[in-house]
Amino acid sequence: MIHPTAIIEEGVLIGEGTTIWDNVHIRRGACIGRDCIIGEKTYIAYDVKVGNKVKINAFVYICAAVTIEDGVMISAGTIFTNDRFPRAVTPDLRFLRPSAPDENTLPTLVRCGATIGAGCVIGCGLTIGKWAMVGMGSVVTRSVPDFHLVVGSPAKSIGAVCKCGKVIYRFSDDNLILEKSCDCGLRYRISGKEVTEIE
Repeated sequence: MIHPTAIIEEGVLIGEGTTIWDNVHIRRGACIGRDCIIGEKTYIAYDVKVGNKVKINAFVYICAAVTIEDGVMISAGTIFTNDRFPRAVTPDLRFLRPSAPDENTLPTLVRCGATIGAGCVIGCGLTIGKWAMVGMGSVVTRSVPDFHLVVGSPAKSIGAVCKCGKVIYRFSDDNLILEKSCDCGLRYRISGKEVTEIE
């Protein structure tokens, strides 16, 4: 289902079962997977790649050079960035700089199952790990490891989260090696701040 007010530019690929709500704008070359939801007034830039079963809420800005893997949740009002040193004009103030990606455009990767809370700002040239969770209002300036919960500005790791979303461990200064089980039955090995699922 594509809402009649959505703007879908030429060369966009949209997978079966995906719903695109009102006033969404998807730029040329973007690729949206199957069974996704793209919330109202969201902007998806040139050549962005979105996996399958991704939920993108309202008012999300996804700039060029962002890749989103399967099963990701991006909450309302999230803003991605792709240039660490943005300027509107050339140094002599004679010309506007083009908005198209160039050698200064840095990629961002959001790995499968990750959640980004409402109102976050995501820096560029980084990765948000598998099943990681970014707390609402956070400003992410460095990569987030798999299964980590990060909060704040700048965002810092404070604990480990299960695939189901529950916090399973709060990090301390101890470099313990332990196993933790979630109420849902999944188990994890925690070594310092490295978190891995036990199959």
